[in-house]
Amino acid sequence: MEAFDLFIISISILFTFIWWKYWSVTGGGSKNLPPGPPGWPLVGNLLQVVLQRRPFMYIVRDLRLKYGPIFTMQMGQRTLVIISSSELIHEALVQKGPIFASRPEESLTRLLFSVGKCTINSAQYGPLWRTLRRNFVTELINPARIRQCSWIRKWALENHLRRLRSECQETGSVEVMSNCRLTICSILVCICFGAKISETLIKEIEAVLKDVMLMTTPKLPDFLPIFKPLFRKQLKEAKELRRKQLECLVPLVRKRRAFVESGGKDLGHDSVMVSEIGAAYIDSLFGLEPAGRGRLGEEELVTLCSEVMNAGTDTSATALEWALLHLVTNQEIQQKLYDEIVESVGKEGVITEEDVGKMSYLSAVVKETFRRHPPSHFVLSHAATKETELGGYTIPADAHLEIYTAWLTEDPNAWKDPDEFIPERFLHGDGVDVDITGTRNLKMMPFGAGRRICPASTLGTLHVHMLLAQMVQAFKWVPVPGSPPDPTETFAFTVVMKNSLRAVILPRSSTVVAC
Repeated sequence: MEAFDLFIISISILFTFIWWKYWSVTGGGSKNLPPGPPGWPLVGNLLQVVLQRRPFMYIVRDLRLKYGPIFTMQMGQRTLVIISSSELIHEALVQKGPIFASRPEESLTRLLFSVGKCTINSAQYGPLWRTLRRNFVTELINPARIRQCSWIRKWALENHLRRLRSECQETGSVEVMSNCRLTICSILVCICFGAKISETLIKEIEAVLKDVMLMTTPKLPDFLPIFKPLFRKQLKEAKELRRKQLECLVPLVRKRRAFVESGGKDLGHDSVMVSEIGAAYIDSLFGLEPAGRGRLGEEELVTLCSEVMNAGTDTSATALEWALLHLVTNQEIQQKLYDEIVESVGKEGVITEEDVGKMSYLSAVVKETFRRHPPSHFVLSHAATKETELGGYTIPADAHLEIYTAWLTEDPNAWKDPDEFIPERFLHGDGVDVDITGTRNLKMMPFGAGRRICPASTLGTLHVHMLLAQMVQAFKWVPVPGSPPDPTETFAFTVVMKNSLRAVILPRSSTVVAC
């Protein structure tokens, strides 16, 4: 161990003693925070969490049983106020939406990848956030723009089905997650940059973006900054990953800018510009000048497009894998879905985006997937813009408000048989009146709620509906013989299957060669 590291540890011990003396005199700070588990001086509950060696979401689930729907955890220098009831979440995000619409301070790693909070998700509640979000809604997810990009989804889905057939013929089965991630990422790359690029480059981009998400998950120095010097290697790795991200995406930024500035002349070789000027998301960013930032540079452009591709790829692919798990293990549900598809468009009819909007059982399957397997057990951290009250307790402005959304979908008072996968509950049961935006009620919130709700939820759910409908129309999905699916979950930024789902696909059309 380096001498400097030993010095830091010695200083830490000294600060621990000083903090303990202060704690014993002052009584530990605010008297009106929600209750919570007792902690150690300086580190709070951090040591207890680390020593349990299990995902934080399960620790919170257990603490909820003891402390109720609102409690406090002191994680080093961070004060976490965790809420989980629909009433408290609605109070925070809807009734007091402007107060809890900000974000807490970021770690150095997150600041590196967000270019100083220059993304819709990370920006503080204020002019920058409003400008970025308004542009996103206007230029990417308005109904006309979504319809304009329908040909991109058609092209990507044709490649998707072709790739599934090929993989099954070669290996006897298909891996769901990797194929869905590749397809959705190719759609979003084309939407962002207006370009068709090689599958090899798509895979490279998708892998880098996945690494970025994992790199930005919380680390020890985020809670105890005094230990930053001990994690120099991790920061160096983050900077190297950022360099790789820029190497992947800056060429696309430059090629698209050249395409726009040349009046639509395609100068590329390994990518083909296929969207007219003004149709790609990045076109709207070239001239954008947010307050306090000025014209966006290449790093900001890469970051904003990465935000779209990362969030859209991960959540949609995860939902598709969980949905197909239940269709593989419950053939009755799969048959009902297939029957609806055939009734709507026929056995070999082309499924359009208008068609999936009319398929009620498909919608029920997707909603039940989001209920049973929300993308994450938490939404992104919120912070109060000022000290305020919540549930009768005082929430300081520097506290992290953590919203444990998984309880909403597990609550036996809100859902009958919450652990069961029952799509019918959204047709004639306890899910009929569910509002997934959280405006009217909060029985589930897969995309957040209030002012910081995910603005791309409409686009993401469309991709899930389209891929699921076409995969079920084209193939019957069955378990791999002798290898039943393992539903164990794990955390990889989103909550995914610990062992990726593999399934055998049986072509439903006699004109398609069997696997």
